[in-house]
Amino acid sequence: MVSVNELGLNLFEELVEISDLLNVAYHELDNGSRIVDCGVGVPGGYGAGEYFTRICMGGLGEVTYRMGEINQFPQPFIDINTDFPAISCLGAQKAGWTVKAGNFFAMGSGPARALSLKPKHTYEVIEYEDEFDSAVICLESDTLPNGEVMEKIAEACNVEVENVCAVVAPTSSIVGSIQVAGRCVETAVYKLNELGFDTKKISAAIGTAPIPPVRGPKLAMGVTNDATIYYGRIFLTMNAPEIKEYLGKIPSNTSKGYGKPFNDIFKEANYDFYQIDTSLFSPAEVVINELSEGAVYHVGAVNPEVTLKSFGLI
Repeated sequence: MVSVNELGLNLFEELVEISDLLNVAYHELDNGSRIVDCGVGVPGGYGAGEYFTRICMGGLGEVTYRMGEINQFPQPFIDINTDFPAISCLGAQKAGWTVKAGNFFAMGSGPARALSLKPKHTYEVIEYEDEFDSAVICLESDTLPNGEVMEKIAEACNVEVENVCAVVAPTSSIVGSIQVAGRCVETAVYKLNELGFDTKKISAAIGTAPIPPVRGPKLAMGVTNDATIYYGRIFLTMNAPEIKEYLGKIPSNTSKGYGKPFNDIFKEANYDFYQIDTSLFSPAEVVINELSEGAVYHVGAVNPEVTLKSFGLI
C-alpha cells in the first residue's frame, strides 16, 4: 500500500533543496531531526504554501493557485484535488494530533499521524496505517519545535529521532492561510466521516477555497476557517447510493451557528469551543456525483457577504 510518509519525505527533501528560493529556512537540530520553518522567522510564500499543503496530504494531493473574485473583489484561490480522499484527507491532512512538550504547543497533521495512529479510530475506519522508517509532520505553531518535541514525535511514531522531519508555519502567516484553505476538501471528507458515512467509497475529490488575507494572530483562526465555511466549494465522486441519506447534513449552512464570521461566533461563545455547534466546520457548497445510479446532487451555497466581512473587505 502507498506510504504517505515516503511520499511526504520526498517532498520534504525537495523543499530543503530549494529552500533559498521559497523564503523558508532549513534547520537541523543536535539530535539529527530536521525542520523547515515556513513562516515563524521567515516570510514564506505561495511556493512554500504549496509544498506545505502537499506534504500535509501525504503526497496524495495536487495543489494549484488562481486569481478569482468574490463580488468583484480580487481574491487568490487554492484548488485541491486527490484520488485518495480518505487516506490523504483523514489519514494525513486532518489536524488530529495535539503536540505538547514543555511550553511547546502545536496542532499536528500530515503523514506522521499514520505512524502514531492519532487518533487510532480514524485509521480503523479508513483501514489504513503506514509503515516507514521516517516520520514527516506538519505543525501549526508560532514557535519552532526543539529537540524534546522532536524526540516525543519520534517516540510516538516508533522511528529514530534523526528520521523525524517537520514543516512549521503559524496560522497567521501566508503559508498558514494557504494550508488551512487547502483543507477545504478535507473538511468535506471529515464531515461525512463524522456523520458515519464510509469515506472509502469516495473515489475522487476536488475543491476550492479563497486564500484569506493575513489579519494578525487574534483573527487568524477565524478568518482561515471562514474561507471554507462560507466559500469552500467541493465536488466529490463516489460509489454510494446511500449518500442521499446524508445530503441535508453536509453543508455549513445547516449549522445553528451559521451566518456570522467565526471570530464573532467564538466571542459570543465566550471563547469556548465546546459552546460552538461543530456542524459549522463544513464546506459552504458541495456537489456529489454518485456513480452507481448516475446521480448528481447539490447542497449548500457560498456566502460572499460573510466571507468579505471576515476578510476585512467590507
